[in-house]
Amino acid sequence: MRFSLQREAFLKPLAQVVNVVERRQTLPVLANFLVQVKDSQLSLTGTDLEVEMIARSAVDNAEDGETTIPARKLFEIVRALPDGSQVTISQSGDKITVQAGRSRFTLATLPANDFPSVDEVEATERVNVPEAALKELIERTAFAMAQQDVRYYLNGLLFDLRDKTLRCVATDGHRLALCEAELDASVGTKRQIIVPRKGVTELQRLLEGGDRVLELELGRSHIRVKRDDVSFTSKLIDGRFPDYEAVIPIGADREVKLDREVLRAALQRAAILSNEKYRGVRVEVSPGQLKISAHNPEQEEAQEEIEADTKVDDLAIGFNVNYLLDALSALRNEHIIIQLRDSNSSALVREADNENSRHVVMPLRL
Repeated sequence: MRFSLQREAFLKPLAQVVNVVERRQTLPVLANFLVQVKDSQLSLTGTDLEVEMIARSAVDNAEDGETTIPARKLFEIVRALPDGSQVTISQSGDKITVQAGRSRFTLATLPANDFPSVDEVEATERVNVPEAALKELIERTAFAMAQQDVRYYLNGLLFDLRDKTLRCVATDGHRLALCEAELDASVGTKRQIIVPRKGVTELQRLLEGGDRVLELELGRSHIRVKRDDVSFTSKLIDGRFPDYEAVIPIGADREVKLDREVLRAALQRAAILSNEKYRGVRVEVSPGQLKISAHNPEQEEAQEEIEADTKVDDLAIGFNVNYLLDALSALRNEHIIIQLRDSNSSALVREADNENSRHVVMPLRL
């Protein structure tokens, strides 16, 4: 096996795949990339048996072959080479040589046959999604996924396909984030799948936005996302996601319209003096204004008053300030609306002129 290409052209696929490779593995070969050259096309594969990433690139002076190369070492070497270098990789026996200018590195390899392949995805559903739309769906929801919750089905992101809509939903039991996008074509059957946290993180890192269209292949236990230069496969979480629509407050008819940045800045200031354990802030709404207060065990106190477009009178409710700040960061528009019912019910936070993205934050007893 032999091939050469520019450092920058090599670094991009290496960077896409290297994060999938776990630093601690059960199998030595999982610390390696599977490197395959065929018909002047290089393909790099990395996997941790849960998530698999394959990146492709055109190469010069190619001789077909395949082997596995230590992933982190190869990535670090190529990253440390000078810009514009021409990198040549050649194999002899069980060693490969990386050469660029006067630099030369010899690395040990393991046989390509030892490299595990993720099961073939038997696609029961194929969906085309614009890359920019999928990127936005994940960015607006992924932060609300649970971390190592015993309810394992919350440690991932729900993809909910119905009619001509793809919805992403995440919840950790204290807050919920939902975002939806229209699809060009109708989906054959309604389908819900849960992608695990690591798969979501890698997918988020991979997506660049832009006008390209991705193909999503949904299987019984896998999802595969295909782009011209990359294929990404992740196992799914086998479980039932809770009925999230039941959590979205109905009848929360007391609306408060606010400037998103002004509210975010006020919450960030008040958070400095909130209780470090509970992160609670008290929000009081009265006509034309919103008052935020926080205090901590040292008897310190913060108070903020901001203008609000509202007729709601005499409503006070407590929130975890981090959950409110996360929701505001995921919204884009200048003005947001907080919908409230009473001091014991969840609040719905959304953009003033757009209901595609909604966030539910449960109240906190103060």
